[in-house]
Amino acid sequence: METTKTAESITDLTRKGTCIEFFSAYQELDTERMISLATPDATVWFEPLGEGGKGLFQEFGKNVWSLLIDCFPDLDNTVDSMYSEDDLITCKVAIFGTQEKDFLGLPSKGLKFNSDHIFVFRFDENDKIIDLKINWNHEGFVAQLTGV
Repeated sequence: METTKTAESITDLTRKGTCIEFFSAYQELDTERMISLATPDATVWFEPLGEGGKGLFQEFGKNVWSLLIDCFPDLDNTVDSMYSEDDLITCKVAIFGTQEKDFLGLPSKGLKFNSDHIFVFRFDENDKIIDLKINWNHEGFVAQLTGV
């Protein structure tokens, strides 16, 4: 029993460490490092974008993060909380930056956004990311960038 509990604790810490590594790479605008933390067939879903917000982590996810970095060159994040349940790690993260280029139909007005996001990471038995769901208040995000 004690051995199982210790193994679970180590796995939990390893997975939380992977999440911190993901957000550290995100802060450094290093999409290659972000992608390297996932399996080749891992998926991502930017939930407020509906079915069009789903794809492979290494392709679709990388493209979205690259576009964000290009349009918001000072993009940054702060991890506010993190908790684990089974093979999931849920992180509440503030994402913020200043828009310098048009982004997904939103013309740049040079405005800043600061938006709470929920990232739910799912891991495989080797502690690699196999799925990531990201949610945020999209209407609030758009309002901050449009000044409305």
